[in-house]
Amino acid sequence: MAYASQKDQIPVFFEDTSIAFASKSDSQLRKTYWLFSLMNQARVVNLGTFFIKIALKLHLPIKNLIRYTIFEQFCGGETISDCQQTISTLANSGVGTILDYSVEGEDNENSFDATAAEILRTIQKASESTDIPFSVFKITGIASTELLEKVQRKEILSENETAAYERVKQRVEKLCALANKLNVRIFVDAEESWVQNVIDDLTYEMMEKYNKEKAIVYNTYQFYRHETLQALKSAYLVARQKGYVLGGKLVRGAYMEKERMRAREQEYFNPIHTSKEATDKDYNAAIDFCLENVEHISICLGTHNEYSSQYCTCKMKKLGIKNDDQRIYFAQLLGMSDNISYNLAKVGYNVAKYVPYGPIDAVLPYLIRRAEENTSIAGQSSREYLLVKSEMHRRGVSSF
Repeated sequence: MAYASQKDQIPVFFEDTSIAFASKSDSQLRKTYWLFSLMNQARVVNLGTFFIKIALKLHLPIKNLIRYTIFEQFCGGETISDCQQTISTLANSGVGTILDYSVEGEDNENSFDATAAEILRTIQKASESTDIPFSVFKITGIASTELLEKVQRKEILSENETAAYERVKQRVEKLCALANKLNVRIFVDAEESWVQNVIDDLTYEMMEKYNKEKAIVYNTYQFYRHETLQALKSAYLVARQKGYVLGGKLVRGAYMEKERMRAREQEYFNPIHTSKEATDKDYNAAIDFCLENVEHISICLGTHNEYSSQYCTCKMKKLGIKNDDQRIYFAQLLGMSDNISYNLAKVGYNVAKYVPYGPIDAVLPYLIRRAEENTSIAGQSSREYLLVKSEMHRRGVSSF
C-alpha cells in the first residue's frame, strides 16, 4: 500500500486553524476551549455525567446548563427548524449537513412509528435544500433490538413477532422509497454485530431496489471488525452481479468495548481487530478498493482520522478523480475535527457534518457518549483542545 507523504504532493493539510475555526467568534472559541479542557479530564467527565443523570431524574433545572455547553457544541437544536442556523453556518464554508435524529426512544411500536415519521421529515427537508446531501437512520430506532437478534439467530418467531418484523420492513421500505422518490441519498447506520447481519440484509434489499442508476441507499461498514473488508468486497461482487451501485459509508466503529465484553461473557470469537493498526490497514485498503472501483461504488468516509482523509485525497489525485466528484464524500460529527472538515471543503472536496438534534433529555445518551468517547479515545480530546488553543493563540485571544 502506498502511504501518503510530502513527496506525494498531498492535496490538503489540516494544520490551518484559521480555516478550521473561521466561523467561530472569539467568545465561541473561548467556550469551546473550556469545554474541551474539561472533557480532556476523565474524572471530570465521569463525575459530570453521573450528576447530570441524577439531576435530570430529580427534575432539577439543569437543562439550560446542558443546552449552552455540551448540547450547543455537538447538536444543531431540538427540532429540524432549530437546526437551520447550523445548516446555514456550515453551508457558508462549503460544508453540508446530515440531519441525525438522535433520540433514543422507548422500545415500543408507537416510538418506532414516531421515529420513522421524524426521519421522513429529515428526508423531505434534505430534498428541499442543496445544503443537506444525505439523510440517515438507525434500524434500532425503528425496530426492537431483541426482535432483530431473534431474526439474526434464525429463531422461529411468534405470530406477533412475525407481524412486528413485517412492520420493521415496511418502515425501512417507506424511508428508502421516499429517499428514492425525492432523490435523497440515505445512510443506514451500522450497529452491534449481533444485529448487523439482519441490518445488512434489509439494506442490501433496498440497494437492489433503488440503486439501479446511482447510490441512493448506503450501508455502513465498520472496519474495526476483522471480516469487514472482505464483506465489502463480497457486497461489491453481488452488486455487480445484480446490476446495482453499491453505496458505502466507511467508518472504524463505535461499539468496541461492548463487542469485546459480550464476546468474553458469551465465550465466542471476538469480532474486533486485535490492534488499531490492523483496523487502520483495513480502512485504508477499503479506500483503495472503493476508489479503484468508483464507477460502481459511491462512498462516504465517516472518519476523524487525519491520515485516512489525506490518504484518500492522495489516492483520488493519483487516479485522476476530481475533488468534487459526487461519488466521494467525507463526513465528521458536528463539533469535532473541524480542522479536517473545513480544510477539505476549502479546497473543493465534498464534506458534510453529522448534525444530531432532538429534545435535550432525549439526546442526552448521545451527548454522554460523545463526552466519554472524547475521553477514552487516545488523544481525541487533547487534539481538539490543542487545535482550539492554537487558534486562540493565533488570534491573541485569552482563555478568560
